Amino acid sequence: MKSVAVTNRAPLVQRLLDGAETMGVAVSEAQAGQMLDYLELFHKWNKTYNLSAIRDIEAQLDRHLLDSLSVAPYIEADYLIDVGTGGGLPGIPLAILFPQKRFTLLDSNGKKARFLFQVKTQLKLDNVQVENRRVEAFQPDEPFDAVISRAFASLKDMTDGCQHLLADGGVFYAMKGIYPTDELSDLEKNYKVSDSYPLQVPREEGERHLLVLTP
Repeated sequence: MKSVAVTNRAPLVQRLLDGAETMGVAVSEAQAGQMLDYLELFHKWNKTYNLSAIRDIEAQLDRHLLDSLSVAPYIEADYLIDVGTGGGLPGIPLAILFPQKRFTLLDSNGKKARFLFQVKTQLKLDNVQVENRRVEAFQPDEPFDAVISRAFASLKDMTDGCQHLLADGGVFYAMKGIYPTDELSDLEKNYKVSDSYPLQVPREEGERHLLVLTP
C-alpha cells in the first residue's frame, strides 16, 4: 500500500514546524517531510485499519504528531520500547526526530503491526524494530533504557507489566492527561516519580503530563 499524496503538503509542513518550534522541539525540514510521509500513510491506512478515531489530517497532525513530539525535550534514554504503540505513537515521530536512538515498537494487534512494518520499510527507519506480540510474552535479548507509553490504562499496569523489559537504572516515561494522582496511590511503594512535566500542545486543549517513574 503506497502513501496517499496530499495535494499541497506545504501548509501541513509549516503547521508541523511551527507547532514543534512552539514546544521548543527542533525539527529539520527533512525530518518534517519524513513525518508527513508517515502521516499520509497513517491517514490512508486509518480508513481500513482504525488506527485512530480522528479522521481529519490536520487534527491528526496536532493530536498525534505534535503530541508525540511534546515529550522530546525530556527523553534522555537511548534505547526505548514503545509499549502498546498502536499506529506508532509516540515511537515513530520520536524515531524520526532522534535517528541516533533505537526504538522497539510493541503491539499485539496484527493489523497495526503490519502498518508499522510498512512505515519502517517505506521510510527506511533503520533505528526501529517492530514486535507483534503481547508485552508479557516479549523477552528482549537486551533490556531497555526506558519504557514509554501513550496508551496504558494505568501506571500500575504499566509498571507491573513492563518491569521485565527494563535494564538496571531504566525508567518509565508515562504520557498522561490530567495529573494521575489516584493512579500514583495504587503504585507499588518501590516506584517513585523522579520527574513530572506539564506538556502544552498547540491547538490542543486539556491537560497533558509526562511522568518519569523509577523503580
